[in-house]
Amino acid sequence: MINVTKTFLPPQNEYQAILQRAWETGWMTNRGILVQDLESKLKSYLEVEQIICTTNGTLPIQIAIKALDLKGHIITTPFSYVATTSSIVWEGCKPIFVDIHPEYLTIDETKIEAVITSETSAILATHVYGNPCHVEAISEIAKKYNLKVIYDAAHCFGVTYKGQSIFNYGDVSTCSFHATKLFHTGEGGAFFTNSKSLNKRLFDYHNFGHQGKEAFNGIGINAKMSELQAAMGLAVLPYIDNILEGRKDTVEMYNKAFKNTDVNTLKLRDNTEWNYSYYPILFNDENQLLKIKSILENNKIFTRRYFYPSLNKLPYTNKAQFPIAENIASRVLCLPLYYGLELENINRVIDIIISEI
Repeated sequence: MINVTKTFLPPQNEYQAILQRAWETGWMTNRGILVQDLESKLKSYLEVEQIICTTNGTLPIQIAIKALDLKGHIITTPFSYVATTSSIVWEGCKPIFVDIHPEYLTIDETKIEAVITSETSAILATHVYGNPCHVEAISEIAKKYNLKVIYDAAHCFGVTYKGQSIFNYGDVSTCSFHATKLFHTGEGGAFFTNSKSLNKRLFDYHNFGHQGKEAFNGIGINAKMSELQAAMGLAVLPYIDNILEGRKDTVEMYNKAFKNTDVNTLKLRDNTEWNYSYYPILFNDENQLLKIKSILENNKIFTRRYFYPSLNKLPYTNKAQFPIAENIASRVLCLPLYYGLELENINRVIDIIISEI
């Protein structure tokens, strides 16, 4: 069986050795020594000034909306994971969708200004499959209309754009450290900001609003990462370059195989150093996708329709039409991609697809 992804598990003895440090202190949560160590190492590896690790990758989006005091309408993309939109609704705001670029698959920055109104407070855009949005154009629009910018960078661990971490763009960027991601803490996430005052506010919100043991600075929630999660991250991090290299090899095999076929692949934005987080392919139409997906499954090869459906189809959003996002969502399929995917299995995936297109 070939799954669409497979969690990288470091040697168990290495994970246990790191956990031993927590056992010795008896400190399992509330930002223990392992969480602090992980944040320090990630700041260095990612070349960011500030990071707050969290218990999952969705709470950072919700907390960012709260910390930026966003109200009313938030402009976003219909082509993302459901957490992007549900976080907006959960925080009492209204998602206003803008269609996507047909090649980069990120929000189409040329369509943002047309939906800005007096009720608009922010732009929440997704770097799709780790492919950066047009951050310069979005920044200019935000400045022009006094809007905040949040980037859902769930797929972006290790991605750089124009020589710096993609997490350095926007007012807040968030990331997922879910077990399916190339860097993971089992379940987890983080947020990033270049503002020290905003970082302090995000920190307070993720820790119940605590100011010391007996005082509180407003409302907060519990989004803290545990020592068990941090230990996994510390055990995985030394292998991250090998993980990236292994995924790159698989991507290059896929790229070579599909180069002269009818299958379309992701177009990366210029000046991007990508992390090979996913391998989406675009079929001619949904019927072709469903046919090949079924054949692959009959051969015990499991793919994923990621992202599907287009988020404007959710029952709690408006039902406006976004033809590009809906079209892409209907015919995009993510192929198996993970560290350790065997050569013969990569070729099996390729051979089946090419034989059927």
